[in-house]
Amino acid sequence: MPHSSEQLSARIPGSTPALMHWLQAQLAAGHAPSTLQHSLVKAGWAPHIAQAAILACTQPVPASVDHSAQPGPDLQHSPNEIDVGDRRVSVLLSLQTPRMALFANLLSDAECDQLIADARPALARSKTVATNSSAEAINPDRTSHGMFYTRGQTPVVERLEARIAQLLRWPVENGEGLQVLNYHPGAQYKPHHDYFNPHEGGTDALLRRGGQRVGTLVIYLNDVPAGGCTFFPETQLRIHPRKGHAVFFGYPHPDVSTLTLHAGDPVVAGEKWIATKWLRAREFR
Repeated sequence: MPHSSEQLSARIPGSTPALMHWLQAQLAAGHAPSTLQHSLVKAGWAPHIAQAAILACTQPVPASVDHSAQPGPDLQHSPNEIDVGDRRVSVLLSLQTPRMALFANLLSDAECDQLIADARPALARSKTVATNSSAEAINPDRTSHGMFYTRGQTPVVERLEARIAQLLRWPVENGEGLQVLNYHPGAQYKPHHDYFNPHEGGTDALLRRGGQRVGTLVIYLNDVPAGGCTFFPETQLRIHPRKGHAVFFGYPHPDVSTLTLHAGDPVVAGEKWIATKWLRAREFR
């Protein structure tokens, strides 16, 4: 962990060296991180900045990462399209920090519709991993409904997983089962990280199934008339849902410096359907 409050602040957009210095002093005095986070929010700091600042003060700075050993598209020569075997996927946007790319034409309209139709009968209220446990629980921050496909469960799922493996250069077996989510008007998912927090009690059990999560691909299965964007509060970037498009973001270490805090904005009109693929460091079992 860097000792300088200036170094810590540089990792958290929206924070200040004075804030980080105060947090370091309070943590050293024995105050609980949860108490400090509550105090910061009460004092007017945005919840995502308060959370990220505390994590930066309590987590070690990650070592430099070899991105060639991480999932992600080959963008070395700035291609406009990537051949994924049975179709060509368009590259619409790419960023280095956070490590991100936006794609079009990952799925046809008919494939999107089929994924929704096959998922609809199995939908249930979405859950998240419970704090300090590897079990899942309903979380008021996540108000969607969803279901999981097993790998290769249907012909469309099998084709999509093969494309994802080609696009992101990551083995099919290192992916969790595809999750389909449905959001009605007002439904949302508040800011969160997809990696497993190393400091929570249930993380060890989760890691035994395939290691840490190292990347996320969010696939949009329909057009949303208003709202429902994927929002990255640290960079103020919004991805608007478009049918067949997908956004990838990688986090080669479980740390706030990856700038992958993200949210699903509330749906304002219509409904939103997405499919999410989480990528693991090792084979997922």
